[in-house]
Amino acid sequence: MGRKAYFQHEDFLDAAVKIIAEDGLAALTISALAKRINAPVGSVYHRFASRDALLAEVWLKIIESFQNEFLNLLKEDGLQATLSCLQWVRRHPKEARIMLLYRMRDLTSGKWPQDLREHARRLDQDLHDAVAVFIKKEFGKVTPENIDRAIFAIYDAPIGMISRYLRNNKIPPASTANLIRETYEAIIVNAKK
Repeated sequence: MGRKAYFQHEDFLDAAVKIIAEDGLAALTISALAKRINAPVGSVYHRFASRDALLAEVWLKIIESFQNEFLNLLKEDGLQATLSCLQWVRRHPKEARIMLLYRMRDLTSGKWPQDLREHARRLDQDLHDAVAVFIKKEFGKVTPENIDRAIFAIYDAPIGMISRYLRNNKIPPASTANLIRETYEAIIVNAKK
């Protein structure tokens, strides 16, 4: 029978998020992570084969948390899905800083383990499929113009507004929702008139 684990996998991921959000990507090292949760360095390596594997898991955890909420709402109401971006950021400011200020390619320099690459591919496909369904529902068909319109309204514009605050380590005010709503209505609702 194995020894009881003193640390949960989530403890390591949560600590990694805090380190990156507070001190930047370069601050996350295996030894810094171990020190942050008072764990032996070997305990970190037992769970993560490398720093790249750790960063991959951090990234996927954040993306999945954000995307699950967003995609569930996008099926029913594009505006509510778009507003959920702001709500998620306000509830998860550290994760949001990482998601919006770093790209996946910024986080790793090596190869991800196969299971994590497959997980990332599935998340990307889920997003692509859901946006295509949204575009068909809103505009009747998927065209390059409709793709540009939808991506700008539900992603580019809200993320642009939100990122401005996160770059300054601030939480976007609730009033940002009004700008997101106005932009969505101008781009999506008015385009159908």
